[in-house]
Amino acid sequence: MSHFFCLFVCFFYVFPPYPADLSGWKRTLWFWSLRLNYRGAPMLFNYVWLRDHCRSASSFNTATNQRNVDTGSIDLSIRPVRTNLQGDNLILTWPDGHTTEYSLAWLFENSYEKQKQTPVQRRILWNADVYNKAHVQPAKWEKFMETDDELKKFLRNYLLYGIAFVDEVPNTVEATEAVTQRASLIRETTYGKMWCFTSDFSRGDTAYSQLALDRHTDTSYFHEPCGIQVFHCLKHEGTGGRTLLVDGFYAAEQLRQKSPENFELLARVPIRHEYIENTDSHKNHITAIGPVLQAYPWNNEVYMMRYNNYDRSVMNTVPPDAVQRWYVAHRELTAELRRPENELWVKLTPGKVIFIDNWRVLHGRESFTGLRQLCGCYLTRDDVLSTARCLGLEGLS
Repeated sequence: MSHFFCLFVCFFYVFPPYPADLSGWKRTLWFWSLRLNYRGAPMLFNYVWLRDHCRSASSFNTATNQRNVDTGSIDLSIRPVRTNLQGDNLILTWPDGHTTEYSLAWLFENSYEKQKQTPVQRRILWNADVYNKAHVQPAKWEKFMETDDELKKFLRNYLLYGIAFVDEVPNTVEATEAVTQRASLIRETTYGKMWCFTSDFSRGDTAYSQLALDRHTDTSYFHEPCGIQVFHCLKHEGTGGRTLLVDGFYAAEQLRQKSPENFELLARVPIRHEYIENTDSHKNHITAIGPVLQAYPWNNEVYMMRYNNYDRSVMNTVPPDAVQRWYVAHRELTAELRRPENELWVKLTPGKVIFIDNWRVLHGRESFTGLRQLCGCYLTRDDVLSTARCLGLEGLS
């Protein structure tokens, strides 16, 4: 028996050892579960879960990584008739004679207790000083397009910081499209696939102007906001126009530490966002509802921000007794996002392409003069994460 592993089962499913003061739900939980202790960590595995996740050939297809077992046919009162340890493997024999074998390491890695303590995506939260001191190097166009090593370094930077750059890209829409497709698939939206715009007010959006834009995330009015934003400044004959970048997750973590109740409120209360466009050539009315902060329920890790004061619609989804508290919480988050030390300013020039995690990093710009032409697109989040995993960046994606 592994010295890291303890198994409590022999008397457990005959005489469940619940203390008399435990609530009924907890007694039920313990009765239908196997309790383990591995590397000093207590774990609880439901018996139906153990049968459902069996990796035997009849239950799981290792060629496709898909489940074969019919979950809907598993007896919800199922319990193993025998539980044994052989080396570092747990072996369960079920009432129908089927045998399930798990390595203890696999159970540990996939336990709820382990997941609760482990971030889904490892990140480096940053303000301007942290990012500048990291001296993150941009990828170079030719190496990026030709070698997986350069692509992997680029993706590592993107996953850790939520932004990454490719330099020396030819200043054309075609080259910009090629560099984006090296990392992911282009997501076509109401703005098309690749878009190219100037301050001509051709769309019903303040982005198509020379005005300064406050920090925000894009497409907050989509049910699934676009995962990645790409910008390439093809030409600028004038002044101003620097791009503002703010790590929204850094600001959210500051809020969590200072005012956990305000953090929870922004993560719980759904807010409506809306985009209405009514021009001669474009008519759109798009709306979606979601909280400003979205976090995984098991570890409270923030995975998406929906922060766009321009596109926030009428607040009619907030109970009257929570409206004032929501404004207080929103003001505190806004104050964190607007701290000068959290602002990273970048001058986009021809040849420099930036990839922005639109679920994490807010962007804006200062006002500008003259002709400024940008191109870019949105990328699918799932595909860039898939590319990263295929290149061995599993722990970051």
